[in-house]
Amino acid sequence: MKRISILGSTGSIGRNTLEVLRYFPDRFKIVGLAACSNVEVLRQQIKDFHPQMVAVTDVLKVQELNDKLLRDKVRIFYGEEGLEKLIQKKVDLLVMAISGSAALMPLWQAIEYQPTIALANKEALIMAGPLIMKKIKRFKRKIIPIDSEQSAIWQCLDGKDRSYLKKIYLTASGGPLRNLSKKELSRISVKKVLNHPRWEMGKKITVDSATLMNKGLELLETMYLFDVDYSCIEILIHPQAIIHSMVEFIDGSILAQLSLTDMRIPIQYALTYPKRFCGFLPALDFFKVKNLSFYKPDLDKFPCLELAYEAARRRGTLPAVLNAANEVAVEAFLNEKIKFHYISRIIEKVICRHKNVAFPVLEDILMAHDWAKLEAQRLVKKWGVN
Repeated sequence: MKRISILGSTGSIGRNTLEVLRYFPDRFKIVGLAACSNVEVLRQQIKDFHPQMVAVTDVLKVQELNDKLLRDKVRIFYGEEGLEKLIQKKVDLLVMAISGSAALMPLWQAIEYQPTIALANKEALIMAGPLIMKKIKRFKRKIIPIDSEQSAIWQCLDGKDRSYLKKIYLTASGGPLRNLSKKELSRISVKKVLNHPRWEMGKKITVDSATLMNKGLELLETMYLFDVDYSCIEILIHPQAIIHSMVEFIDGSILAQLSLTDMRIPIQYALTYPKRFCGFLPALDFFKVKNLSFYKPDLDKFPCLELAYEAARRRGTLPAVLNAANEVAVEAFLNEKIKFHYISRIIEKVICRHKNVAFPVLEDILMAHDWAKLEAQRLVKKWGVN
């Protein structure tokens, strides 16, 4: 039995991970679950999966969870210290499903204690990729990517001599707004943006998909995760979202990973690696696939992607600033404080004002992140909808 802990168990990836684990009760044992504040979902997860320990980082929510029934069955920890205790409990696989920049420090700590980490968070790598990958090598840890695109690249490269790699093709569905004009984008509603044509995801990542910032963040993630320069990565708009990414080798051969658009497929492989278990989802039916099409991304309509390219070129603390400003701007849009097209304007303004540190330590990254959030919040107040 493989022993599993999940950080961020009540989020989209966490819930899908537990959904996969339901199908293999004799293969996996849940040791720990961690959540921020969604104690209603966490309570049900505890009853369904019987973990040994649970961490709730929002201390105000602990009392709602901490009733006698649960205390008799599971050890409950709270706050950041509680999360650290769960991280320190060694398991066979730690699933890092915490969303956003909040995952940076838990991941940093987990590298010291956990031999294998299934990573579903891209923001931590974007903020501190070189430092994280250096620490992973120092502690001789293994990272298994969960995101569909990174999982696809990882599967295509598995066991291959990296000196033969020529190019990585990072595919994007194009999001729900691909065919709209710039004028239409300026007055798009939150509801329309959240209506993704292919994937069911959390609100923040769905907005990132609509702005193409998600693909820009994945560009940075790919650079650090696979140790390649941004110039070796090409982004393709692939509306069918069947090819999840491809790699090209120096002899002209291209390997692609294809599957249905369901996050449970890459999650299952991350859980079972290096083995493959029989899937419980329907197989891809090629007779129903009418075509596979590819387009260049429109950087004029979706300037967030160009801003990510700039961060990829300059590196240093700029990726952390890009990510922080994006988090603030997207949250403001979801709360209807700014219009859609102000997301990229806020990010661009914050980037222009930032004094980049070319070779940062962790403290530099955290300071840059905090500064960028404050700067972006100031711009939201200045440009926000009254």
